[in-house]
Amino acid sequence: MLRILALPLLRAQVAPAYSQTIRCKHKLPDLPYDYSALEPIISADILQVHHGKHHAAYVNNLNIAEDKYAEATAKGDTVAAVAAASMLRFNAGGHVNHSIFWQNLAPQNKNGEPSVELKQAIERDFGSLENMKTQLSTMTVAVQGSGWGWLGYNAQTHRLQLATTGNQDLLLPTTGLVPLFTIDVWEHAYYLQYKNLRPDFVKAIWNIANWKDISERFSNAKKA
Repeated sequence: MLRILALPLLRAQVAPAYSQTIRCKHKLPDLPYDYSALEPIISADILQVHHGKHHAAYVNNLNIAEDKYAEATAKGDTVAAVAAASMLRFNAGGHVNHSIFWQNLAPQNKNGEPSVELKQAIERDFGSLENMKTQLSTMTVAVQGSGWGWLGYNAQTHRLQLATTGNQDLLLPTTGLVPLFTIDVWEHAYYLQYKNLRPDFVKAIWNIANWKDISERFSNAKKA
C-alpha cells in the first residue's frame, strides 16, 4: 500500500530543474480495503470505477506528461514544455489528492476516533468536532464545479484551517496548508449513488473518516 502524506510535491508541481535521470514511473496505489468495504456509504461500483478507472487515468497521464516534459526540456522547446507542464500539474494533483483520499477513509467499524492531541486542536480552533464537520461540509458542498474540501494544518500559525481547492489543485502549493483530511466532490466520486445530492454524500462521508490516519498526519505535520 502506497503511503502518501504529500508525494514529491515539488516534482508534481513541475520543477523547472526537473532531471530525467531521477524520474520513475508512478503506479496506481492499492486500496487499504476491499472495494465493498466502505458500503453503504460508498458503493463497491463507485469505488471500483473511481479508483480503477479515474485514479488510474491520472497515474497514466502523469507518466505521459513527465515523459513529454522531459523530452520538451531536452529539446529546448519552451512551448511544448509549458503544455506538458500544465498536463503534469493537473494529473499529478489528481494522483496525489486521490491517494490521500483513499487513506483518509476506512470501514465504519475500523475508522476510530481523533487522537487526544487532534481533538484538542479541533476544539481549540473550531469550538468542537461537530462545528468543524459542519463548517467543512458547508464549504465543500459549496464548491463550484469539481474540487475538494480540506482540513489542513498551518505550519506558520500552528493551527488547523479549512480550505477548498478547485479541480485537481494541490492543497500545500495552493494554500500553504499541510493536508490532513479531504473530501472529493468531483461528480464521479458520488453521482452513481447519490445522483445530484452532493450534500448527502458529504454528510455521509464522515461516517467513514479514518481518524487514525488523520491523527497520524496531524502528528507528522506538527513534527515537520
